[in-house]
Amino acid sequence: MVLPDKAFPVSWDQFHRDARALAWRLAGLERSFRAVVCITRGGLVPAAIVARELNIRFIETVCIASYHDYENQGDLVVLKGVTPELTQDGGEGVLVIDDLTDTGKTALKVREVLPAAHFACVYAKPQGVTNVDTFVTEVSQDTWIYFPWDMGFSYQEPIAKGSRG
Repeated sequence: MVLPDKAFPVSWDQFHRDARALAWRLAGLERSFRAVVCITRGGLVPAAIVARELNIRFIETVCIASYHDYENQGDLVVLKGVTPELTQDGGEGVLVIDDLTDTGKTALKVREVLPAAHFACVYAKPQGVTNVDTFVTEVSQDTWIYFPWDMGFSYQEPIAKGSRG
């Protein structure tokens, strides 16, 4: 696999710090959440961190696949929906967590069943940023984020390639 020109590798330490920063932002809203719904698979890790930090014990998943080949986003496939208990009142008091909003299509799909929920993610791209309520870091649309669970140890090409000094 060849790294794209704008690769943003994220270590476990950095991701943990960023997920805790998301929890701080959510705590600053001064509202309580009755449940966390994490969008799998990317939302599992930040949801666990945020749920711990905000002391939320009810954790649910919504399973949606959009990257079928790890490179190109395809059609959304809902593999598992949200429990009906959480859809009451449009999901009022529910916190939806994902690692990234790219195009925003996944968030929109979940908003169909949880329109009153609060949507949060760690990273956001410009096309998806309007579909979430809270995020930590925005990256350009053409940046590919390499999450720690997708990486192994390997050489990283310098940003400035060639002989500049």
